[in-house]
Amino acid sequence: MNAMQFPLTRITIGFVFGILFTYYLKFLTPILAFVLLCVAIPLFIFSFYRSKKQLFQNNFFGISTYILSFCLGVSTWMIHSGQYQKDHYIHQIKSSETQHIVSVVLREKLKSTVYYRRYIALTKNIDGTSCSGKLLVNFNASQFPNDFKIGMQLQINSNIIRPTKPLNPDQFDYGNYLAQKSILAQTYADGSNVKTNGQYTKDAFYYSDRLRTTILENLKKSHFQTQELNVLAALILGQQQDIAPEIVKDYQFAGAVHILSVSGLHVGFILMFMNFILRFLPNTKRTSYYKLVIVISSLWSFAVLAGLSPSVIRSVTMFSFVAVGMHLKRETNIFHTLVVSLLLILLFEPSFLFDVGFQLSYVALFFILWLQPLLDSLWQPKNKIITYFWQILTVSFAAQIGTLPLSLYYFHQFSGLFFITNIVVIPFLSVIMALGVLTMVLSAFGIVPHLLAISLEGLIFILNKIIGGIASYEQLVLKDIPLNALMMWSLYFIIVAAVLCFKKVSFQSIAIVFIGILLFQASYFSSRWTSQNEQDWIVFNVRKATLIAEKNGESVTVYTNAQLSKNNPLQPFLSANFCSITAQKPIGNLAYFKNTKILILDSSGSYPRAVQPDVMLLCASPKINLERVFRTCKPKVLVADASNYKSYVALWKATCLKEKIPFHHTSEKGFYRLEN
Repeated sequence: MNAMQFPLTRITIGFVFGILFTYYLKFLTPILAFVLLCVAIPLFIFSFYRSKKQLFQNNFFGISTYILSFCLGVSTWMIHSGQYQKDHYIHQIKSSETQHIVSVVLREKLKSTVYYRRYIALTKNIDGTSCSGKLLVNFNASQFPNDFKIGMQLQINSNIIRPTKPLNPDQFDYGNYLAQKSILAQTYADGSNVKTNGQYTKDAFYYSDRLRTTILENLKKSHFQTQELNVLAALILGQQQDIAPEIVKDYQFAGAVHILSVSGLHVGFILMFMNFILRFLPNTKRTSYYKLVIVISSLWSFAVLAGLSPSVIRSVTMFSFVAVGMHLKRETNIFHTLVVSLLLILLFEPSFLFDVGFQLSYVALFFILWLQPLLDSLWQPKNKIITYFWQILTVSFAAQIGTLPLSLYYFHQFSGLFFITNIVVIPFLSVIMALGVLTMVLSAFGIVPHLLAISLEGLIFILNKIIGGIASYEQLVLKDIPLNALMMWSLYFIIVAAVLCFKKVSFQSIAIVFIGILLFQASYFSSRWTSQNEQDWIVFNVRKATLIAEKNGESVTVYTNAQLSKNNPLQPFLSANFCSITAQKPIGNLAYFKNTKILILDSSGSYPRAVQPDVMLLCASPKINLERVFRTCKPKVLVADASNYKSYVALWKATCLKEKIPFHHTSEKGFYRLEN
């Protein structure tokens, strides 16, 4: 049975399009969505009974099914989206400048920064009114040196801040990233505005955190080395908050960063490990049922151990359905159960559709199930050891080919070391996972055998050294690869067409591959042509520095008096616009772009008096009388970047308001752009 002929596949496609339609086109209202659903349900029922009475079927029933699933996708998104929920706290926030008293329950710990300990919290009430919704809480690290316990109830008196748009062009949109996780605002808490009543919400997340804390404390008492323990906590417990940045960087360059967060790879290991253990039981109908129950129970026990984070829950849900498909012993059912798990997860949490990890997990698993058997059939080695490594290689290639377009689109880099890494790491990881889970279970009961702990610590030490050695070949990591959405989809078209052609070579399949190549070339050259015909003059928002970029086609001239760092905000802009830096020059007092004259005042405060600029840029906090400058220069727009003192900016803003001159502060409104 073809996967597309499976009814739930078509329903899932319509459901996903309904979510996408509502997310990107925001003109729908809950009332309109309800009306559409009320129309779609009777239409579906009528077409269903009509199809039962017909001898020859037509497309009416299929169309009505797509319409109903589409409307269900629309309704599901609106039900789960905070902006459509009347009791969501976001509707009670008038301004980010206003303080609110909000009661929260801590749900999940995130990776801390230098200055803040970050947690996702569930809101209970705000200013005495019951509410719901997730809130990102940033605790001042200097005032709260110790971690909070999950489930702790707190009362915070602070500003609730809605995320702003990126302050620089093509920069990572953190606010959108939070919104995709159903987090619509954040707050900052210090010692004076946080109160606790000492009570806890004792749910599954609370007990999971207590179990995890007990395990890690027992391992620390057994003198487990800190660096290796942090990696083990990431591999087994999904806690990567305390891993050293240099370790994370090595794993990124080696193409193995996915193993540091509990995902489909780890859950897949648990599934295969349990199937390996249980394969010695007789294959009777009753025993097969017991096997399935044991496997699924093991997967969800691992989810509890790993903290019930969203990534863990979706991976375990996905592999639970895969386990059911394997239990039914029908190859096509694996794809069907994959679709069922996708639909079920999106019904309960539609925002997962926009989560990068969710997308990569499903795409990787689909290509492993679809492409790996084809790659595996290319060579059938007789030696079992060679067969084992060959299967690792084919699984790695299948997953890498499937996730390549998405990875390039989101991260703009590709590690050419992935196949070496996977051949070396996966055997190590298999042993570490087996010993690690055993160690964690024993540690939960206060038992940490010295020999087991030493062996596990040594394996992780060796793994880190191997990863570090592979990552040292940094020249094989391709960075800053430009790829937009249109190029990504055309690249997927080529990959799917090429696989279908490889399965069955025909004139039609070869022609489709060439069409895909032409589409990719057209999207690439269209993007390049657009970039070549663009001209921009941009003031970037850089703290305590001034950075100006003049783009002329694919060439960018940078104006700055500071040294460009590796993490400068220019790189995302360069990658997204297919351009590169061709020159770097110091900032002068005058600049010209098209027919626009720009006067730049720095800390010296000196400027040519006879100039009548269209735009005036203030940087490095010049000590000037702005009213006097306005009488002399009469600019049409005043721009201040992030290199100025806030007190100066406030005075300039008031002066501009008085003189009725538009004022643009990059720290508030983001980058300033002049374009053709």
